[in-house]
Amino acid sequence: MTGQEVQKLSDEQIQAQISDLRTKLFTLRQQSVTDKVEDLSQFKKIRRDIARLLTEHGARARKGAPAAKAKVAKPAAAKPAARKPAAAKTAAAKTPRAAKAKA
Repeated sequence: MTGQEVQKLSDEQIQAQISDLRTKLFTLRQQSVTDKVEDLSQFKKIRRDIARLLTEHGARARKGAPAAKAKVAKPAAAKPAARKPAAAKTAAAKTPRAAKAKA
């Protein structure tokens, strides 16, 4: 299935193809466990066809819903808070062994 073929399909046909290909992929996986699969390249072909269909479906959904773009707008960049300098610590305060060694 090519991208041009996918573009010609209606939304209902795309959904039907996706479900059909997912079923095929599931049965292929089952066959690979129980029997021998003659053509292992079918896994890759089916996954790519599903990806093509899902890509077209998503593109149509984004094109049909312009309000969704407004919701995805990035918020203004917040300024990072100024860091306070850490209090100076002595070696004795850091480790109990150092405190015992000094005593």
